[in-house]
Order: sequence, then structure tokens, then C-alpha cells
Amino acid sequence: MSAAITTRPPTAPVPHAPAAGGTRRRSRLRPRLELAFLLTPALLLFIGFVLIPIGVAGYYSLYSWNGFGPLTDFVGLDNYVDAFSGDVFQSAIGHNLIIATLSVVVQLPLSIGLALLLNRKLRGRTFLRMVVFAPYVLSEAVTAVIWLLMLQPGGFIDEILRGIGLGSLVQLWLADQSLVLYTLFVVITWKYIGFGVILLLAGLQGVPPELREAAALDGATAWQTTRHVVLPLLGPTIRIWVFLSVIGSLQLFDLVWIMTLGGPANASTTMATYLVDHGFKRYEFGFGSAVAVILFIICFLFALLYQRFALRRDTQGALTGVR
Repeated sequence: MSAAITTRPPTAPVPHAPAAGGTRRRSRLRPRLELAFLLTPALLLFIGFVLIPIGVAGYYSLYSWNGFGPLTDFVGLDNYVDAFSGDVFQSAIGHNLIIATLSVVVQLPLSIGLALLLNRKLRGRTFLRMVVFAPYVLSEAVTAVIWLLMLQPGGFIDEILRGIGLGSLVQLWLADQSLVLYTLFVVITWKYIGFGVILLLAGLQGVPPELREAAALDGATAWQTTRHVVLPLLGPTIRIWVFLSVIGSLQLFDLVWIMTLGGPANASTTMATYLVDHGFKRYEFGFGSAVAVILFIICFLFALLYQRFALRRDTQGALTGVR
């Protein structure tokens, strides 16, 4: 009896599984490549239109140059010294700080009050929101021309005051050195109050109604609910608004330049109008570049400090790293 011979069918070779380390590396590399692909265009624009102009302005600021011909008259830091030692530039810094302070002290409470009012269920609420926001849509040039015509002697504002029996309040709104800056602030408030209201209205949408109902059940009045519940929850939105408002006040140019050219007698000069006046009207490009660098440093330092001490708690945990 012969033994049965059994044969096994040939087995196919088992392919080697990819190394776990290579898979992990590819999984980490892909998000980085996607991030680089998405950020590169914006980064190139930022370098080309922000960093390079800042560097060029810093280079020009070291020369006494009228914008024509080669840069030959090197003066070092003399342009910066001349700027800070000039009474007009010191006044310009003061004017910017006054506008920034008034924006926080006056515009902020006004914006919060209007936002709280327009957040209620009122008849015609949509129309009122549109009326408040409409001035912000207008360009600065259009706004400046409209108010320039209305504030002229014998213009619309003067006629309105006389028509309601307040003719004694008529002033040279844009020609009085002690009044022109505050007149401009009224125009600035009319122009930008809508932005603050819309920003705060968006923040109010994030306040849970359950918290207000709980406060009402605990016996809190409407004012107590607003003060202890709504306003603390609006804190991040308010801090963002303050940051944007102050930065805008430091860079104020359009409205002032069109309405007053910084006058009368430099009573409404800002750092930006001072820069344009010397850099482009007087062809002092080196000096104007120094003023531009100073303005940039002031805004940059404020943004850095505000981020460090005011916005840090709002951004902690909001950023995620690529892993």
C-alpha cells in the first residue's frame, strides 16, 4: 500500500506592509503642505506690500531727500530728532491721542447703548439698524465733502440752529482753533458709530437668553442683568472694538485732510496729515519717511501691548498648532 503524497498549492507572496513611521510622517506632512499652499500667496503680498515698504521707508528716513535724484545726503537719525523736537508734530501726536481718548470715552458707551436698544424687538428695528449703519458705508471723501458743505458759515448746520432758536450757538466750526478738533470728532463719530453698533449687535447674538431669564428669576432688574450678565459676555467684542478704534484714530487722515488740511494754524493736524504735508507737498521725502516710521512704531507698540495685556485672555486656547 503506497502512502498518499499530498502537495500544497503555492502561496502568493505576502506584500510588505508600509512602515508605520512613514505613514505617520506623511500624515504630518500633508497638513503642513496644505498650510504652506494656502498661506504663501498672502505671505508674498504681506512681504511685498507691508514689510518691503516699511524697510524702504526706514532706509529713506536716514537721508535728506526731495524724491528726485540719487540718495547722497546721509543725515542718520536727524530726521527723527527734528520730528520729535518740532512743536507741530508734538501737537499732531496730541491731537491723535485726543481723538483716540474721545473715541473710547464717548463712542463706546454710545455704541453699547444703541446696540442694546436695537437688539430689542422694536417696530422698524431693521430700518433703524440700516439708518445707523448707513454712514459707515459712505466713503471718507464723500462724508468729508458733505459735512464740509454743511459746516460752512451760513450752511445747513447754522440755518438749523437759527431755525430752532439757537442762533447763539452758531460758531466757525472749522475755523476756530479751539473748536475744530471736536467738530471733526463729531463727524468721525457720525461716520463710524455704525460699525461699532453692528459689531456689538453681533456680540449680543452670542449672549444666551437663558442667562437673562435666570437673572430675571433671581430678581435682577434689567439694568443689573445688563451690567452683570450682558456686558461681561460682551467683553471680547468690546476689547476688539477698542483696539480697532484706537488704531484708526492714530492713523486718521482722510476726513481731516479734506475738511481742514490740518488747519487752521495746525489746530487739527494729525500724524498722517503731517506726514503727507511734508512728504508730498513740500517734497521732504526723507523727513516724511521718518514720520511714517514713527507712526508705524507707535501703532505697532500699541498693538503689541494691547495684545499682551488686553486681548491675551481672549485668544488663549483659540489657536491650534499643526501636528
